Amino acid sequence: MVTTQTADNVLKSYYLSAVTDQLNKSVNPFLAQIKQTASDVWGRDVRKAVRVGLNGGIGAGTETGTLPEAAGNRYEQFVSTLKNLYGTIEISDKAIRASKSNEGAFVDLLNDEMRSLVESASCNFGRMLFGDGTGAIAKVTGSSGTVYTCDSVDNLAEGMVVDMYNDTTKLIDGKRITNVDQKTKKVTIGGAAVTLAAGDSANFYIHNSKDMEITGLKAIFDSANLYGVSRSGNAWLDPYKEDSVGTLTEAALQKAIDTVEERSGSRVNFIVTSPGVRRAFFNTLSAYRQIDTMELEGGFRAISFNGIPIVTDRFCQKNTMYLLNTEDFGLHQLCDWQWLEGEDGKVLKQLSDKPVFRATLVKYAELMCYRPAGQARLSGITEA
Repeated sequence: MVTTQTADNVLKSYYLSAVTDQLNKSVNPFLAQIKQTASDVWGRDVRKAVRVGLNGGIGAGTETGTLPEAAGNRYEQFVSTLKNLYGTIEISDKAIRASKSNEGAFVDLLNDEMRSLVESASCNFGRMLFGDGTGAIAKVTGSSGTVYTCDSVDNLAEGMVVDMYNDTTKLIDGKRITNVDQKTKKVTIGGAAVTLAAGDSANFYIHNSKDMEITGLKAIFDSANLYGVSRSGNAWLDPYKEDSVGTLTEAALQKAIDTVEERSGSRVNFIVTSPGVRRAFFNTLSAYRQIDTMELEGGFRAISFNGIPIVTDRFCQKNTMYLLNTEDFGLHQLCDWQWLEGEDGKVLKQLSDKPVFRATLVKYAELMCYRPAGQARLSGITEA
C-alpha cells in the first residue's frame, strides 16, 4: 500500500543518490570537471589560502658567498559565504490517495516529479555557473502592461517565478512567467503590470534569489572585488581578456592559451563557449582539416583543439569563449545534495492549510577559483 511514509522512504533510499549524481555530473560539462570538496569550509564561509607569486628565497651567488635570505611564499585569503541552493517537489494528497493501491502509478508520479526537479535544478544551477552572483537573469528595457521587453530572454522560461528590481526597489514580487517570445525578446508576467518610464531599466531575478547566488565565471572575470579581495593593485587577480575578437582563428585561440601560460604558469585544459561560437570555429577548422572529437565525464562530447576539449553551454554568454584550467576551481560545500528533514526524520511535509506535501533538496556550496590569472575569456566573437 502506498502511503506518505512509503514515499518518504523511497525519496531517501532510492531517489537521493540518483538525483545527486545527475545534478553533480549532468548539469553541464564544466561542472562535471570541477572537484567537489568539503575542505576549507568554516561555519557558513569558505576560507581558502591561495599562494601569490613565487617563493622569494632563491638566487645565485659566489662559491663561498652569502646564501639568499629566506623569503617564503606570499599568501592571500579568499573568503566567501556558502550559498544556499534549493530544489523542491510537491505531491498532492489526492494524487497519493489515487495511487494508493497502484504502485506503478505512484512510481510514475514520483518519477515525473523528480525529472522535473532535476531539469529545473540543472537549469538554475547551470545558469549560476556563468553568472556574477547577483542573480540577475535578464535586463528589462521596456514594458507594456504585463509584457516586458528584455535585452535577452536566454535565461528565461515559462513557469519561472521571478522578481523585478529597479536597483534596490522591488517592482514585482514572486510572479510567474506565462510566455516567452524568443524572436521579439518579450516576456509576459502573470498578473504583474508595471510601467517603466522612458530610459528606465530593471532586472529580473529568480524569486528571493537577488544577491544570493554562487560566484560564477562572470564575477571571476568582471567583479571589482573577488572573494573579499580588491582587484585594485592586485594584478594577480586579473584573468586574460580579449573583448573584440571578431572572427575566431586558431592563431587567436593559441595566443590566448600561450599568454595564460606565460603570465601565470597555468595550463588551459578546458574550453567552454556558446553554441554559435563553436559553430563558427567548427566551420573554420573543417574548411581545411579533419575535426577531432573526444568523450568527457558525464557523457558529454567535445571537439578537440590540440587535445583541449571545446564544449558548448546554453548559458555561456553569446559571442564568448572561456579558456579555463579546471584544476584551479573547486566547488566547496558543507554537504552534498540532501533532503531537508524535520525533527521526526521525514522529508515529505504537509504545507500549512493545504492538502499538499513538499520535499526540499538542499546544498550549501560556493564556487572558488584559486588562480584567476590562470583563466582567459575571448568575447566579441562572430558567431555562425
